[in-house]
Amino acid sequence: MPAIGYARVSSVGQSLEIQRNKLSSHGCDEIFADKKSGTTADRAELQACLKYVRKGDSLVITKLDRLARSTFHLTQIAKRLEDKGVDLVVIDQKIDTSTPAGRLMFNMLASIAEFETEIRKERQLEGIAKAKENGVTFGRRAKLTEEQVQQLVLDRSSGIKIKDLMKKYDLSKASVYRLLDTHKDN
Repeated sequence: MPAIGYARVSSVGQSLEIQRNKLSSHGCDEIFADKKSGTTADRAELQACLKYVRKGDSLVITKLDRLARSTFHLTQIAKRLEDKGVDLVVIDQKIDTSTPAGRLMFNMLASIAEFETEIRKERQLEGIAKAKENGVTFGRRAKLTEEQVQQLVLDRSSGIKIKDLMKKYDLSKASVYRLLDTHKDN
């Protein structure tokens, strides 16, 4: 039974080396790897891996959260693998869906992984709200002060061309139009 590996890290700065070593030690000759968040299904190597595996293969991962972060996505992948006759093996959590106990463990851990992701997101939103209460502003700082925006509106109403406003205020055409549109009633 051929073992096909899949590894994933969330960002470009993280290393896939530990996962690759575990997968190789587990007998994986072919290893697919992504450097992208597990919350998105839009991962080129995961899609290539799922297309590559065939009946009788085992898809091997190091941890369940390397495959997906939601129960919904995990069960979609599990169903796709089951339809193709491919087992899922999770090294660190000792899951093997070729057994009834392995399938049960897979579903339980998938639910826990989704719960952890939701808790993390909730904490992040609470942190952002608290930061805003404390006066922290997010996003890019405005290029122009309110006085400069008022002057830009006056300049335009006096007939100055958009291209000249772009140069004078060092703004893109879209930014000039957006500011004019937002301040047209002032």
